[in-house]
Amino acid sequence: MRKIFLYECKRLLWNKFFAGLVLVLLFYGWQVLRRVTILGGSHTAPFSPWSFGDFLSRMLPLLWIGALFFLTFFTSEKARRAAVLTDAAPLPPRRYALARCAAALTGTALLALACISEAACFYGIYFGWYGWSGLVFPTLVTLVPPLVFALGSGWLLGMPRPWLLYVWMLVSPVCLALPLPESLGLWNGRLFAQYPLTLGTLDPAFTLPALTAVFRSDTSEKDEPPAAPAGMDRERASVRAASEKGEFPVM
Repeated sequence: MRKIFLYECKRLLWNKFFAGLVLVLLFYGWQVLRRVTILGGSHTAPFSPWSFGDFLSRMLPLLWIGALFFLTFFTSEKARRAAVLTDAAPLPPRRYALARCAAALTGTALLALACISEAACFYGIYFGWYGWSGLVFPTLVTLVPPLVFALGSGWLLGMPRPWLLYVWMLVSPVCLALPLPESLGLWNGRLFAQYPLTLGTLDPAFTLPALTAVFRSDTSEKDEPPAAPAGMDRERASVRAASEKGEFPVM
């Protein structure tokens, strides 16, 4: 299976398509960094998690398209003719499919790594900033779910109907233009542009709306005073009744 994986990686990565896609990503990414990210987003620093997440969300449509293009190598007519030979091999077809999915995932990860490396060079050259530990979480929540979903859904759609892959490539660009609800803000980048403005501070720490709601509920519960015991409530009630009658209970 390792040899199959390396062979499929060579097919995907050692060709003009991959090199051209990397060049397009780097060119577009540099334009975003120099024209948008350098200004900072939503009153945050250019190298804050919010500005970096906005950069990644702008790169996501190209990464989505690149991930689905990798799958076209396995759903084309040429690949289908070769599948007749692989089906006759002693290795189970599922292992071939697993190796191909792993190769597509590797190619997608390399594309994402190219964008992240470009941002690292940009931050180092323009700001002398190298604090990348704070950007790991926004990178994971911005790129991993949509790209894994793109590969999984693209595989399921492209195997029976290869032309559906080209239609599915439009999903991420369309989401970027649609006014999606707040719960889907990671899909169109609105979370990084609008949510920091609602936190009431300049350059707030990176957090997701769901995590913020949970944290606030826990804090409010901790701030509430503990309830008095039932016996103490009865004693207070008797004292209040006696004071209204002008009497005081004998202790």
